[in-house]
Amino acid sequence: MCLVGVIYLILSSTVLAPADTHGARVLHLTVHSEAMGENLGVNVVVPAGESERRPLLVFLHGRSGSAGSYTEDEAMFEALAGLGKRAPVVAFPDGGDHGYWHNRAEGDWGDYVVDEAIPLAAREADADPARVAIGGISMGGFGAYDLALLHPGRFCAVGGHSPALWLQGGDSPPGAFDDAEDFERNDVIAMVRNDPEAFAGIPIWNDAGREDPFLISDVALDEALEEEGADLTSHTWSGGHDLDYWDSHWGAYLRFYAGALARCR
Repeated sequence: MCLVGVIYLILSSTVLAPADTHGARVLHLTVHSEAMGENLGVNVVVPAGESERRPLLVFLHGRSGSAGSYTEDEAMFEALAGLGKRAPVVAFPDGGDHGYWHNRAEGDWGDYVVDEAIPLAAREADADPARVAIGGISMGGFGAYDLALLHPGRFCAVGGHSPALWLQGGDSPPGAFDDAEDFERNDVIAMVRNDPEAFAGIPIWNDAGREDPFLISDVALDEALEEEGADLTSHTWSGGHDLDYWDSHWGAYLRFYAGALARCR
């Protein structure tokens, strides 16, 4: 067998092999988005097994990610399967390379998630549209917080995992916000500091690695939430801003959402 053939077989059994879904189904949906003026993908994971109508977790990807970023991650599927009947349906919308999940000049990313992606995912997966949690990694963590703050009462829980947050707009990278005014309208930490009831009493999760460049800002959010007596679960674990860190904590993430959704009626 030629060397190219050997390399292909090795890659097919490792890197190129599809993730073990542990029996879950993956729906590949398309949102014909009026908010964004384009078609966008939404991958929806329906857990294996019989259950009463499941709640919905909307999970937002990080910068340079896509709707498929986590439906190729076996750690996510393994953690979801471990929840059994408590496992929610999980929707992974496409947020563009650096849309940062908020309404802005290039399009209304926030409206796309709340008004288009969530209803489509709930309908196609027969999930409960009244029991929805939202979370995300890095850029997606920022987006989850921002959307929960701008839509009080819409979500049963919110989580940020190594969320991309900044204490001032000048610290943010190019493309994250249109300008200073755009940052101010979506300044998560300032919104929490200015409004004691900013998250409307829902359970909140916040975690980051000790080597994460966003740790200072993430701790600042913790402090603002704790000062207001929010229902906060916070963790600082070893690790950085990378896949190894997130993969090692999918179980904890999904248990948080499953517990919050089970209590949400």
